[in-house]
Amino acid sequence: MRKYARYKDSGISWIGIVPEHWNCRKFQYLFKERSEKNHPNELILCATQSRGVIPQSMYENRVVVVNTGFEGLKLVKKGDFVISLRSFQGGIEYAYYQGIISAAYTILRIETDSLLSDYVRILFKSAAFIGLLKTCVTGIREGQNINNELLRKQLIPIPPLPEQKAIAEYLDKKTAQINELVSAKQKQIELLKEYKQSVIANAVTGKLNKNCRMKESGVSWIGKIPENWEKLPFCALFEQKSQCGYCDEELLSVYLDKGVIRFSDGGEKRANATSEDLSKYQLVDVGDFVLNNQQAWRGSVGVSFFRGIVSPAYVILKMSEKLNRNFANYLLRDRSMVAMYCVCSKGVGSIQRNLVWNKLKRMPVFIPPLSEQKEIVAYIEKKVSFIDSQIASIENQIANLNEYKQSLISDVVTGKVKV
Repeated sequence: MRKYARYKDSGISWIGIVPEHWNCRKFQYLFKERSEKNHPNELILCATQSRGVIPQSMYENRVVVVNTGFEGLKLVKKGDFVISLRSFQGGIEYAYYQGIISAAYTILRIETDSLLSDYVRILFKSAAFIGLLKTCVTGIREGQNINNELLRKQLIPIPPLPEQKAIAEYLDKKTAQINELVSAKQKQIELLKEYKQSVIANAVTGKLNKNCRMKESGVSWIGKIPENWEKLPFCALFEQKSQCGYCDEELLSVYLDKGVIRFSDGGEKRANATSEDLSKYQLVDVGDFVLNNQQAWRGSVGVSFFRGIVSPAYVILKMSEKLNRNFANYLLRDRSMVAMYCVCSKGVGSIQRNLVWNKLKRMPVFIPPLSEQKEIVAYIEKKVSFIDSQIASIENQIANLNEYKQSLISDVVTGKVKV
């Protein structure tokens, strides 16, 4: 891409040089804080890092706000900028709507005719500017927030208005193209994940060999199964166990998408993990089947390949030697089995439902001979390995596209390249 003919030192550490004809001014001379309250009838807004400041009703993970105390919320006008509590992680948010928002946020409006909001909107979300924000924080760890006094003293690059307009239009077009490509690749990943699930489902329900003799399973969501597969009640293959007092064992977790993993591999934090806290946690041996009692109906289950301890709220089952550990993990996490856990769970909420062992233990399970189980595992692992490699390749392409997008934005809004 083209560069400008002449550059100068901007005096801005996070930018370096800028085109010679660009100006640089302090933040405090460009923006003024808006702190208007007592507008209870306006839309309730929320600040998001991916979509800017939008109505709370449009945010998927919204928390319903009770209609009290709205007079104390701050007014935000379309085109304003909102410094949220964690803006230093993802940039200052642009307001696409007028409404009211938490009084804990800082609301800024442009206070000069030398800046276009569309240029500022992109500048504030650039990697270069986010890097600046990270130098303007106070507090430690979770309590970190942007120090407005530090931010006010920072210099901001200001191209001529026609260039600001050209920069915004160019980057909006280019980022839209990149985002569209990323979206298409994400859909490819979803299709591959769906295909992987169907491969596993067909294998563990006996749909691989089209030439074998089949019989009715008697279960509507499973259909026919191979004639040589055995039908057993759940309790014939699994026995409940609960051993406590193993506080020194490794902590394990059960995830919807991963099954049983080490707690340390889940990226979570646990406070006060003392021996007293863990005294009632249950021992899990390698090969045990673990179910999250309230989330099994969603698929939060798995065979453990680790020894450790899990929450007292989980159900631990010792598995019969009739089951190959790897085959059982695929089978028990398959959608056909998850449907069975759902039937055997009860509850009034939409998220948590308690698993009823007395119902589950009578449900039928269909298993092939051990030799066939091993063959099925080998088939699944070969297919899944190939699919996962395709997914990893596409994820790498997405990462490269996003990195290119951020690099392009930073280069353009700071004048490193000319549009």
